[in-house]
Amino acid sequence: MSEMLNVQECVVSDTIAVDVGSTYYRELNNRLYELVQQGYKRFQLQNVLGQRYLGTSLQKAIDMDIHGVPGNDLGAFMDGPRINVLGNAQDGCGNTMNSGSIVIHGHAGDVLGLSMRGGEIFVQGNVGYRVGIHMKEYGDTRPLIVIGGTAQHFLGEYMAGGTLVVFGMNLEADQPHPSRYVGTGMHGGAIYLRGEIDDTFLGKEVGIVPLNEADTALIRQCAARYANYFDADLNEILDRPFIKLVPLTKRPYGQLYAY
Repeated sequence: MSEMLNVQECVVSDTIAVDVGSTYYRELNNRLYELVQQGYKRFQLQNVLGQRYLGTSLQKAIDMDIHGVPGNDLGAFMDGPRINVLGNAQDGCGNTMNSGSIVIHGHAGDVLGLSMRGGEIFVQGNVGYRVGIHMKEYGDTRPLIVIGGTAQHFLGEYMAGGTLVVFGMNLEADQPHPSRYVGTGMHGGAIYLRGEIDDTFLGKEVGIVPLNEADTALIRQCAARYANYFDADLNEILDRPFIKLVPLTKRPYGQLYAY
């Protein structure tokens, strides 16, 4: 596919404002990489129309506001930037990201945080399927995903580390989370759900355990940050009990491949 339009940009104070429009994603990402190497640290991307890989492989502490809908793999392999999406996002956000943050003021698609190794993602609304799949952690580096709405099936599938928090703010008081096969193949990390979930919806590899003081402090911290990002009511978020899901074994499929 050939490049379509040149990137239209201007400098406002210390911010590079980029009118994206129908600019081909490769041209746009190459130009953003050049500007970051030149030392620019603040970006405003206007009229984003599904361009893929925005923020991919960027390894500096920059701030990027995205107005519109970014395409798949937003922030893939990202290491440091802070991305603020003023709209919905598509699939694969934070794919294998190392550090930094992605804050989405809307909904997000499937496989959010695929193989995420560090950093954090906050989503105001709902997310799709297989969110947090293959998340992992190493030492003190623990990725975090916080979801304000609900998630579709296979939440936390094959999760090896990190933290998933789902507030379910769109659920009624007696309405359980709809996600099925939660934690299938999970062997590390933790999932926190506000409200209830049908036990039959859980993967056989996970179980519900009581919360301790550290869990309560973590949930409150995540809720406070969510409320700050999205102008939400902290007391409303914390007005229902949470459950904690953890893996029952670190080798859920060990006997399938080794004897």
